[in-house]
Amino acid sequence: MMLDRLLTVTGLALAGAAAIFPWYVFFNEDKFSINVAQGDRTRDLPDWPARNVFSVSPLAMVNKNEVQNKPEPLDQLTTATVSSVGKEVEKGLVPEDQPFPASSGFKLLHVANGRALIKDTTGMYVVRVGSVLPDESRLATIEQRDGKWVIVTSKGDIYR
Repeated sequence: MMLDRLLTVTGLALAGAAAIFPWYVFFNEDKFSINVAQGDRTRDLPDWPARNVFSVSPLAMVNKNEVQNKPEPLDQLTTATVSSVGKEVEKGLVPEDQPFPASSGFKLLHVANGRALIKDTTGMYVVRVGSVLPDESRLATIEQRDGKWVIVTSKGDIYR
């Protein structure tokens, strides 16, 4: 019974302190406020002494080491890829950035900024004039006909 009274008095004292504390802070603002350093309101730069630079951006450093021909690392993940290092490319033949799986009909979806978005059964591709198309032809032109965009291939096919 005595413990119950002690807990009740303690609870009431804490509740009273919690109710009075915000008012104490309000009336004693100078004790609880944030002190902001007053600066001059000019556009002049401060007269601080110059500081030494201790670090330099890696992009600003010049590599003075000689270039070493290191062997190409092995493919740690078996992907059945073969490096093309040391192989000569025949003149006029440039490996394509975007291989196509098989020739199939495709559809023109969108044209913007000199590029066309085409779609076939295997996926969607962004192409521009000179790009290889899924039917193994090259994109000759992108033009508007009767208010609609069309692409013309090197084989003469027209896709709307």
